[in-house]
Amino acid sequence: MTPPTARTWSRRGRTPVIRVRGRSQRRFSIAALACYKQVERSRLIYRPKRHADHKRGGRRSCTWTDYRELLTDAHQQLSAPIVVIWDNLNAHKDARLREFVDSHDWIRCYFLPAYAPDLNPVEGIWSLLRRSSQANTAFTDPDHLMRTLRQGLRQIQYRSNLVDGCLKETGLKLTTSRQQGQ
Repeated sequence: MTPPTARTWSRRGRTPVIRVRGRSQRRFSIAALACYKQVERSRLIYRPKRHADHKRGGRRSCTWTDYRELLTDAHQQLSAPIVVIWDNLNAHKDARLREFVDSHDWIRCYFLPAYAPDLNPVEGIWSLLRRSSQANTAFTDPDHLMRTLRQGLRQIQYRSNLVDGCLKETGLKLTTSRQQGQ
């Protein structure tokens, strides 16, 4: 992962050049759910994953089983039915994950239109993470990156107003199809 740069400086009239060694090899993936329920505190549930054998042609992203486990854990934590609104990531559209969703009555799934990251609140979470804990950081090793990711996500997780702001930024609103109290 190339380090994001929030600010830098150079002499007047000179364009700053930041050299980064190596290339992104995608050793880490994070699956996350931004959870909203009216009159309750918003939550962020996430699972970072380190890909051990990335150089040997191994998987470089979360699999459908990772998302299945995240959904199952979220259902247990929230003790409520879940409505998932996903982007069009290949793993989200996997037939096995679709079969899992269809076989459980506590989960419903909808997809965002193609190429609509502005409607996805989790994209706001990634933006917050990149601009705060990762900005101007040169990671010394993969463990340093993982610690920083977890710390940054925890800071967002504990501040539900940030998670609420990510939903507000999309322009979407929470609505219920059933009357309250039923």
